Amino acid sequence: MTKKRILSGMRPTGPLHIGHLVGALDNWVKLQDEYECFFMVADWHALMSEYADPADLKENLINDVIDWLACGISPKKSTIFIQSHVQEHLELYMIFSVITPLGWLERCPTYKEQLREITNRDLSTFGFLGYPVLQAADILLYKAEAVPVGEDQLPHLELTREISRRFNSLYKKDIFPQAQALLTKTPRILGLDGRKMSKSYNNFIAISEGPKNIRLKVQSMFTDPLRIKFTDPGHPQTCNVHSYYAVFAPERKKEIDELCHKAQIGCTDCKKELAEILINFLEPIQKKRTELLKDKKHIFDILEQGSKQAGRVASKTLSEVKGLLNLV
Repeated sequence: MTKKRILSGMRPTGPLHIGHLVGALDNWVKLQDEYECFFMVADWHALMSEYADPADLKENLINDVIDWLACGISPKKSTIFIQSHVQEHLELYMIFSVITPLGWLERCPTYKEQLREITNRDLSTFGFLGYPVLQAADILLYKAEAVPVGEDQLPHLELTREISRRFNSLYKKDIFPQAQALLTKTPRILGLDGRKMSKSYNNFIAISEGPKNIRLKVQSMFTDPLRIKFTDPGHPQTCNVHSYYAVFAPERKKEIDELCHKAQIGCTDCKKELAEILINFLEPIQKKRTELLKDKKHIFDILEQGSKQAGRVASKTLSEVKGLLNLV
């Protein structure tokens, strides 16, 4: 039986963190055995927010792919490629941009939210407004039938379906599928400060983070604000530190929760133990990462081969599209 195809990607805007690991990468690793997977380094998407200072783009790109491989993404099972190395992404983006009504983009909740919350970059650009159109081109170029997304990305995926339906209707041919959301139950962990874990907020622990930094960062985590003294009973159900136990040491969480609630362990000791849990959890990934760093040429070879494979699929789709549009 032919496997269904999925497309997913990440923007190389900085080091990947443990939120990416438990929220996406662990899921990607499992999906490799169930689907035909295309995993994309979304450098054009990164440029839409990092255009003023792209100095770290190449280094981030390589480091992110190394993280993918260290976490278990396999070039033998999946096509791993760089978005900008497949020119058809921008060509289909251009075609979609001329059929996409402006109102569809302006009402996108993610666009409004990021304009409001990200204040250290000027995002009031044509490129950033058109971000979901490029995303639609990414997905539909490979005729992906499913896309692994979080709930916050559902409006973008619905826009992809709207663009697909509009194209199929305009040119009287069902060339593009209606890509469905692949919503899997993945743990959601907040950042060290209790907000969404994000590179923009610098409130994360990187997959590549060394033990010393992990200990310092975990000690800086917000804890139970109602627990002033050691003898005060804790409220583990609302403490961010305890939510990390649920993800990284579920077998230990119940006991830690009871000790906290009975005021038999302090926040400092609770965080010390969590730091060691995270260090041990990341150790095998980081060992593999160290090995991969010894041969960066191998990483480039994987990306070159993946980009060629992606290009073959993308070229076929774009030929169909150009035929319908009478483009030569």
